[in-house]
Amino acid sequence: MSAVPRSEKPVGRFRRMFDRLSSSQEDLESEELREDTETTGCIRIGDCQDRQIVTVTGTLRTVTLRPRAGVPALEAELFDGSAALDVVWLGRRSIVGIEPGRKLIASGRISMSRGRRVLFNPKYELRPLGRE
Repeated sequence: MSAVPRSEKPVGRFRRMFDRLSSSQEDLESEELREDTETTGCIRIGDCQDRQIVTVTGTLRTVTLRPRAGVPALEAELFDGSAALDVVWLGRRSIVGIEPGRKLIASGRISMSRGRRVLFNPKYELRPLGRE
């Protein structure tokens, strides 16, 4: 696709129709997630810096149980169309409602681990299923 973001392209009806027809399903989903981030007033994950306190939203791509230093940890990858973020709940084996494909809003302090953004034990809000 072109290097110019969609938000800077002409917004005529023909252009929107052409963009939808020529875009992949993944591109369309990413665009929808970016728009959702703007409407909820959250920060785009791609704009988050290390040690910054943020509120982000997106869709959980994966959810896994992976021990950290002998302690159970539930890890999920949150994607908002701009970048991915690892969300980790230490000491938890499962959380009702935390499953792949679920949308949520998470708040906390970003840290960097092995070159990836991580949010440990965030405050979170599950988005209603009817809006997905």
